[in-house]
Amino acid sequence: MEGNGNGKIFQNPTKGELHFEAMINEVASFVNEDHLHKYSIIVGTDSEQRNGSAEFVSVLAVHRVGRHGRYFWYKQKDIKTFSLRDRILKEALFSLELAHQVVGELKEKIGHNGYDFEIHCDVGENGPTREIIKEIVGMIRGNGFEPKIKPDSWGATKVADKHV
Repeated sequence: MEGNGNGKIFQNPTKGELHFEAMINEVASFVNEDHLHKYSIIVGTDSEQRNGSAEFVSVLAVHRVGRHGRYFWYKQKDIKTFSLRDRILKEALFSLELAHQVVGELKEKIGHNGYDFEIHCDVGENGPTREIIKEIVGMIRGNGFEPKIKPDSWGATKVADKHV
């Protein structure tokens, strides 16, 4: 079912390159192996501006709360951006796109409801992104997902940032 991920190749620190369906299977397997714990499934995107265009990294992370987790990331290069606002909006849109691609797949493959699904946004009350927090949070909530902002948005600000 590679079509759902639009042919994207995800990276994982231990598994290497994985097609979308293989990544989904890894996440579902991890969540299904221990029904006693609660899980957080997180999508987040970070970017870095480079000469009029930007590089974006989107992450799908699964955290066994109180324990450990796994993550997978996908990089998009040379995306034209016009301003910080445009770049942050694109981060949110890329996260929403990935979230919509994975949420249905995971619901079919995970055999219990012991997980939350969140989108981590690279915006916060301090700094220049504070001007667009309401817009980003509203867009995420309007699509039916729970948004997290700094300092609680580690999926975008730490994990994705590591690979951008």
